[in-house]
Formats: sequence, structure tokens, C-alpha cells
Amino acid sequence: MADIRREYRVGGIRRSDLNPDPLKQFATWFEQASGARTSGRVQKFLVGMYKALMSLAGAPPPDVNAMTLSTVDDNGQPFSRIVLLKGVDSRGFTFYTNYHSRKGRQIESQPRAALAFFWVDLERQVCVTGRVTRLPGKESDAYFNSRPRGSRIGAWASDQSTPVENRAALEAAMTRLEKEYANREVPRPPHWGGYLLTPDRIEFWQGRPNRLHDRFVYELQPDGAWHITRLSP
Repeated sequence: MADIRREYRVGGIRRSDLNPDPLKQFATWFEQASGARTSGRVQKFLVGMYKALMSLAGAPPPDVNAMTLSTVDDNGQPFSRIVLLKGVDSRGFTFYTNYHSRKGRQIESQPRAALAFFWVDLERQVCVTGRVTRLPGKESDAYFNSRPRGSRIGAWASDQSTPVENRAALEAAMTRLEKEYANREVPRPPHWGGYLLTPDRIEFWQGRPNRLHDRFVYELQPDGAWHITRLSP
């Protein structure tokens, strides 16, 4: 394991490359990670070659909206898990979960969290910290109603993060609820909905050769402006 390593050579970032608004900068990087936009002919070629090789190797396409969400409990013990980003706008980052889950309970008690994105093909990482609040009910309703029917029923069937006797018990609950909602719409459970992480710090990391990576951090100032600083790798 200690011998696993590789050089990062896809590209670099300069202060002049950055958007003054970190959420707009994130949106640009997300578009590039999802293949919607790639800047630079050399970078586009290298990323294209990487994806082609991964495809030939049979690797599935990455979930570019996958992010590590870290929360803490009342004892200061951190917990991390992968969740999916479901939106980003001028307010911040949105995701959805069961309010009664472990992460939901921790957010309600300690309403600050951290996010981390890693896009291996672009050799980029974004780390975010900020305050977390619930999304308005109407916004959670709209997203819930857009989900596949099975996922909506699953939100009722699973008492997330609590012990369950076995797989059969989960499947039995799913079957019962499928019959219950057979001829009607599946409403959003009152214990399920969205959260908004409003950032006050966002760091952008670009891998570079010899571990001399590029790191820029945006920090929110009292007047609402963002201050950008280059950090040592």
C-alpha cells in the first residue's frame, strides 16, 4: 500500500484563473468533471485518454456528484459518508436524507458540516465547510416527487441508521408499502427532506507534479465578500 503512488500532471491553476465567486468556480469545475466543458486542448486530450482507458478496462463512469459529508456528534466524534450532491446555486450545496438518520440527528444537534469532492480524472479536489439548515418543505416535495417510484417507497420502508433484523424484514416492508400505495401517489415522509450547506470556506486543490499542488482557499468575510489565498501544498 505504501508504494501506491502516481504523479499528477493534468494541469494547474493560477490566481488569475479563479472566479471571484467560489460557487461559480465550483460550477465550472463540476461542469468540467461531468464532461460538459473542458478547458485547454492538452487537458481535454489527457482527460479524454484517461476516460477512454478506464472505459476499455470496464470501469463504470464515476458519480461526479458524489461527495464525502462529514458531521460530528455531541461528543465531537466525526462521522463521514458518501452522499450525492443534488444542487448548487448562490445559496450553497443541497442534498437529501432521512432527518432521523445518524447524519440527520447530528446535523440537527451540531448544524455545521464539511463536504469533500474528488474528481480523479481531473486530479482535482474541493473541500467545503459551512452551516447546514433544512430546505423549505416545498423544495423537498418537488425533489421527492421527481424521484423514481421505488426510491420514494424506499424512503418509507427504511428507518435509516436503526438496527434491522435481516434483509427479509426490509423487503417485507417494501412489499407491504408497494401494495399500500399501489393506486395512489407516494407522499414525502415528514422525516425525509433536504438540507442546504451554506459555505463560509471553500478550498480548490489541483494536483501537480512532485506534490507541489496548487491550493486556493476562499474565506467568507464579515462584509459578505470572499477573500482568496494561495496555500502551500
